[in-house]
Amino acid sequence: MSVIAILGAGVMGSAMTLPLCDRGHDVRLVGTHLDRAIIDSVRATGLHPKLNVTLPKPVAAFHHEDFASALGKDTALIVLGVSSAGVGWAIDRLCEALTAPIPVVMITKGMQPEAGRLAALPDHVAAEVLRRRGLALEVAAIGGPCIAGELAVRRQTGTVITARQPAFAQSLCAMLETDYYHPRMSPDVDGVEICAAFKNFFAIGVGWAAGRLETMAAAQNRASNHNAAAIIFDQAIRELMILAKAHGGSAESVWGMPGAGDLYVTCQAGRNSRLGNNLGRGLTYRETREGPMKGDTIEGAELGVTVAASLRGMMSGGALDAKALPLTCALLDALTHDRPLDIPWPDFHRQA
Repeated sequence: MSVIAILGAGVMGSAMTLPLCDRGHDVRLVGTHLDRAIIDSVRATGLHPKLNVTLPKPVAAFHHEDFASALGKDTALIVLGVSSAGVGWAIDRLCEALTAPIPVVMITKGMQPEAGRLAALPDHVAAEVLRRRGLALEVAAIGGPCIAGELAVRRQTGTVITARQPAFAQSLCAMLETDYYHPRMSPDVDGVEICAAFKNFFAIGVGWAAGRLETMAAAQNRASNHNAAAIIFDQAIRELMILAKAHGGSAESVWGMPGAGDLYVTCQAGRNSRLGNNLGRGLTYRETREGPMKGDTIEGAELGVTVAASLRGMMSGGALDAKALPLTCALLDALTHDRPLDIPWPDFHRQA
């Protein structure tokens, strides 16, 4: 089998050690500068303190300053498991450590703002390493509904692997597939990456419904607020279609595992949904960051703040129709102008 290095020892990067080890690969888990306690724990007992799972014994754990040593001369694949905010840091580490091209697969979710559009992170990483080191890397990405805690205990999981080189993506599917981890290949890099990034963003909106329920007087029949959540979920899929199409993506990715599937699992729990819950209870984004979610990384919110200027520029320039993106606009306003999240219900039904 192959030697595989994972950069990023958070929950998803570490959960990937399970299918990799089960396929017989030699796995080297490298923490970021934020993962020292995790790496120390894995080294001492094998226990990942955030996953609350003992990682497979073949996993070798390294601190980030030993990344080059972890790569050695025999690594066949690098898995990037950093957060979206850590992509720049990860590019720096790749440029420092690589002496020859090594293929990369990303489980990081996000988009890179560029003039007039958003770029898929695999393209951004490949372009930066080529510009700075002259190394041409094959870079793929994994999308779809994968909760780290479930993968870490070998629950049935389906994902999509995409790359500009379809043969590379297909080879990764063969390298990673187990009897519980089921990747499939997609050539739709832009569609998969739009879905992977924006499902976190739209999960904030869906989470709003549960928070708003907490502010309502109890109903005589103890009714919940699932109808509202379903309307927002539907609108999120509609707007994902528009965003994907504007960037050359396919509708199949939106209604499939990268879009509807991943949005579904993201709405079940997690920090994006908790932010939406707080917004539904009337707090602003700033109040939530300074209060109940202080110190939390909320990737959907970080994405919204990062791409807001680009999306608004695309709207003003005609590349996107703002009237067709009422939920997107409401979320951007809440995140960048510190306004209450006001769900524009009538605008959901006034689109052509």
